[in-house]
Amino acid sequence: MKILHVEAGKHLYGGARQVQYIAEGLAGRGVETVLACPVGSEMARQAPAGARVVAIRMGGDGDVGMLFRLAGLIRREKPDLVHLHSRRGADTWGALAARLCGVPCVLSRRVDNPESRWAVALKYRLYDHVITISEGIRQVLLEEGLAPEKVSCVRSAVDPTPFLAPVDHEAFRAEFRLPQDALVIGVVAQMIPRKGHRYLFAALPALVEHYPELHVLVFGQGPLLAELRADVVARHLEGVVHFAGFRHDLARWIGGIDMLVHPAEMEGLGVSLLQAAAAGVPVITSRAGGLPEAVLDGVTGLLCPPGDVAALGDAIDRLAADPLLRHQYGDAGRDRILAEFSIDRMVEGNLAVYRQVLGQ
Repeated sequence: MKILHVEAGKHLYGGARQVQYIAEGLAGRGVETVLACPVGSEMARQAPAGARVVAIRMGGDGDVGMLFRLAGLIRREKPDLVHLHSRRGADTWGALAARLCGVPCVLSRRVDNPESRWAVALKYRLYDHVITISEGIRQVLLEEGLAPEKVSCVRSAVDPTPFLAPVDHEAFRAEFRLPQDALVIGVVAQMIPRKGHRYLFAALPALVEHYPELHVLVFGQGPLLAELRADVVARHLEGVVHFAGFRHDLARWIGGIDMLVHPAEMEGLGVSLLQAAAAGVPVITSRAGGLPEAVLDGVTGLLCPPGDVAALGDAIDRLAADPLLRHQYGDAGRDRILAEFSIDRMVEGNLAVYRQVLGQ
């Protein structure tokens, strides 16, 4: 079996990292694996082990030439199946290229944003099968008219190994210039509106009154950085909220936080939540999209209605006041990651879909 993967993302964020896991897992199972990605992307520089990377120009949804470049690649490589992993033109141009070449294609859908029924009926007929990374996304597509036999859920995975080592808490506090008695909230997310940073910032002033030792580490980057910094200043939280940027060594430090807060308005599943759980960190997040699949309410963390600042503040207050509960949720979260979100399980799930599509 030969699979051509198409990933148009330029950075190794959550979705692209999943593609890397799948490509390496398939190659390890003897599947010939080719990965098309943008010229100059991190994926091109950090090729998945055992996979062959082909870097081509990918200009996004408006890049009509992407159709012909991908079609040329398909004709040269002659894969049995094309697996499309992202938007940014890969979903539409990639599907049209596969159809043009008479090769079956599969789409991985990682977001839960709604689409109109006519768009689903028109767009999704291009794919032989759709793989969602959570049951929540699968339900969105079913509600919009996609046939049940055409969509399967294969959850995203996390490599727990880098997150299992205990964190040196003195080194952690020194790295981020935190006082020794700091109670630390972590946020790991792109700085874009749907991630909901503003809801956490709105809840913080009341929390800081009760917990003067509270500090927030915000990991990530994105177009809202300046706006979020201004929000922190407006709320007089400069000494509380610390912008730590995008960290390639996040696995080394994430276990040092006391809780992860992810107040997203929508989310496919939330890989950063799985990583935090692997590190033994309890998670507070929204009851939206696939997030309730990443966090079990009252077992590995707490769920709040999306956009509900008061409920978010209450959840943080509950964990801030109870170290034993934090440890209980953290231990349960780590156990669940090891049992249910393995890379092997994800790779086998994708491979099963390929075999179904190819009639094997």
